[in-house]
Amino acid sequence: MKKASIIMIIGSMLLLGLFKFPLWNIMLGAPQYPEPLGMNIYVDGIKGVQEFDLQNIDGLNHYIGMKTIPKPGEMWEFSLFPKVILGMVLLGVIIGLLGYVNKVSYKFFIGWFLFMSILGVLGMYDFNNWLMDYGSNLDPHAIIKVTNPDGTPMSYKPPLFGYQKLLNFDVTSLPHIGGYLMFVGMSLTLVAFWLGRKESLKKATE
Repeated sequence: MKKASIIMIIGSMLLLGLFKFPLWNIMLGAPQYPEPLGMNIYVDGIKGVQEFDLQNIDGLNHYIGMKTIPKPGEMWEFSLFPKVILGMVLLGVIIGLLGYVNKVSYKFFIGWFLFMSILGVLGMYDFNNWLMDYGSNLDPHAIIKVTNPDGTPMSYKPPLFGYQKLLNFDVTSLPHIGGYLMFVGMSLTLVAFWLGRKESLKKATE
């Protein structure tokens, strides 16, 4: 099961890319901004795509009563997520090493994948809740108030995934390099499980 174990180790270590590259990206384009404004979301904070993007986004948000983009110390997620990712990397490497010396079954590979998948779903749920609060919990004394056709306050929540039109802004929300590295890493752990299972079945029939 050595080949499967090596792939397991490589797959889990790809998550370390989240400490270098953004997990997610949100871009806002409008006629008055030839170059769209954007923010990259990392596991430990939010940064502008360009130097003054966050400042400009906060300036626009002020007029419609949205909160300023949070600093790392203002969200517990930015202190917890790096620890969770590092813990999962270490767990994946340990499982891979134990599999390499035949101390654990290939089933531990799929166990790691399922555990990481659950954490990913919880992370996306939390991210969506933050977007909901960010776009819906507006200052009632804001300079600009826009309502839906039925008179209810309009939500400026960016999409969790994909494209949405918000007033005159075209907003896209998509995974970034770190997110794709995580996807590839998790996919490799599935490959490791498949190879380990194949090898185990082969030995059982010999």
